[in-house]
Amino acid sequence: MSPLFTCIVIIMGLLAVMGIVVGVANDAVNFLNSALGSKVAPRRVILWIAAAGILVGTLTSSGMMEVARSGVFYPGQFSFQEIMMLFLGMMLGNILLLDLYNTLGLPTSTTVSMVFGLLGAGVAAALFHIWGDAGASIADLSQYINTGKAMAIIAAILLSVALAFAAGSLFMYVSRLIFSFRFAPVFRRWGAVWCGISLAGILYFALFKGLKSSGLIPTSVADYVGEHVLVTLLAFWAVSSVVLWLLQRMRLNIMRITILSGTFALALAFAGNDLVNFIGVPLASYDAWQIAREAGSESIMMSELAEPARANFLLLLASGLVMVLTLFFSKKSQHVTETELSLASQHEGEERFGSTFISRSLVRATLVLNTMWTGLIPVRMQKAIDRRFEPLPAEERSSAPYDMIRAVVNLTAASILIAIGTSYQLPLSTTYVVFMVAMGSSLADRTWGRESAVYRITGVMAVISGWFITALGGFLIALCVTLLLLWGGWIAVTALVALCAWLLIRSLRTLEVRMARHSASADKVARFLQEHPRVRSVCYPGLETDEGHTLAQTQMTGYSGLMSFVPDADNEAIHAMVKSLDVFEEGPSWGGFESVVNTPGLNPNREMLQFEGIPQGLVRISVGLEDADTLIEDLDRALNTLPR
Repeated sequence: MSPLFTCIVIIMGLLAVMGIVVGVANDAVNFLNSALGSKVAPRRVILWIAAAGILVGTLTSSGMMEVARSGVFYPGQFSFQEIMMLFLGMMLGNILLLDLYNTLGLPTSTTVSMVFGLLGAGVAAALFHIWGDAGASIADLSQYINTGKAMAIIAAILLSVALAFAAGSLFMYVSRLIFSFRFAPVFRRWGAVWCGISLAGILYFALFKGLKSSGLIPTSVADYVGEHVLVTLLAFWAVSSVVLWLLQRMRLNIMRITILSGTFALALAFAGNDLVNFIGVPLASYDAWQIAREAGSESIMMSELAEPARANFLLLLASGLVMVLTLFFSKKSQHVTETELSLASQHEGEERFGSTFISRSLVRATLVLNTMWTGLIPVRMQKAIDRRFEPLPAEERSSAPYDMIRAVVNLTAASILIAIGTSYQLPLSTTYVVFMVAMGSSLADRTWGRESAVYRITGVMAVISGWFITALGGFLIALCVTLLLLWGGWIAVTALVALCAWLLIRSLRTLEVRMARHSASADKVARFLQEHPRVRSVCYPGLETDEGHTLAQTQMTGYSGLMSFVPDADNEAIHAMVKSLDVFEEGPSWGGFESVVNTPGLNPNREMLQFEGIPQGLVRISVGLEDADTLIEDLDRALNTLPR
């Protein structure tokens, strides 16, 4: 066996670990958003429940890797050498793509990136094979690629986006009509029945999607359920309603039970089924290497990869532990979660996305349609409906982005939709479904006001476009990288690995210099702000007057470029001041080359600000690599626009 392919197997193992870290950081929003958004429990409790779901899902997973091995292409048409380059090309492209999306704070789908990466790499290997065969032509591409499966996946992407948004909107609208925002009196009477629907969908989802490949569900039972989905859901509903009614009589919060159960179920399904997204390809490459080694030939065709394979238990356990550690310690997972929560929030505050012509046009069209619709409804009925959607007064609102009614709706709609899609063998993306359900429920809950709707639609469109760009980017990157590997052989492998290593080393080599520049510029900016008459306070550990300065001196050699300050003005004036900045760009990401500004202190919900420890009117900035005097001049000009 050539050392080249042994090295590729080792590289694939390292990429598998990176894939788990990046993938979990990106997909954490799938099973955390409802619990975190409703603040049903402390964050650490939610994380522990999700971690338990991940471990159970991982250890009960059969580790079936058919998607990675033969789900998109026909492995029997490729040689060992072609398969190995195919897998390596897909992994290199996939890691880069997902990490880019995580950094931008946009949720995407590891399923889509993997599938389209495999498709692109498979097309590249097929083209390479056809190129070397004088009797073959481009028309023979269908012999190598499972085009039917590829088209089904593309159709499912479009379908999942539309159905999830519609399901979230409809379920939320009906739920709010029943319970309103003052849901306690009605919930005491009908809460068990309503949560029973949710718990039934969650249980079905956990058992027949999350554990479908575990072997714990007998085949006969799974087959029966697959043929009688409606009957199964009705039975689960009846049992769940009775159990929840008894728990409610015991004065337990059954919504909290439902939400945490849903979080566990989604985490379980994520680990049990999406594990293939992270380790499926590396394991397939290892299996291919073993097949070629046992056959004693590097030119053997890979027909054996079409046969089912099970992952090693210890490998699954190790993967689960890496997932859990990433869940607890990844800052990127928190960032991705914040994107969805901000778009779904019940509270209007500073929005993270801007206004576009398309979003404004959609809002205007929606308002026109709404006027036409309300004109068809009797006035008395419309007033009754409007009363059900009257928001709570500010003093009665929770600090959570949304209440537990919406959290239950999000979990229920997502679970049932995915369960039904699974029963009809529709490859729905968990990420797409969960996100679009949250957006649909947010819209139906009337949390998108006339002004905030424009910004939130822009955000949703940005996320959705990112998904489709993921598919296209994953396909093209994997195709190009795989072609380069196939034509270049060990030279291309060595060059690409060396290039990645060089880029990493180069970044690390300049990190100290860049951080020194960030800190030096930030120190000048902080001292300028401290002395400015239009600034009430500055928070920066490099200032001697800062309460954290003494501690920072013992733990830090520099103070980074991140700081915050509170201008001496009201929220409206501060908002206008931030908009007038030229050098600083508005955005949520820190630590880049450019200087960035954000306004977490402009949220009108003072309870939420107090809960999060954010002063009213606080402006946060990240000082980039621009000249410090240029940044100071920009800030000074903007601050001087504040009314005195």
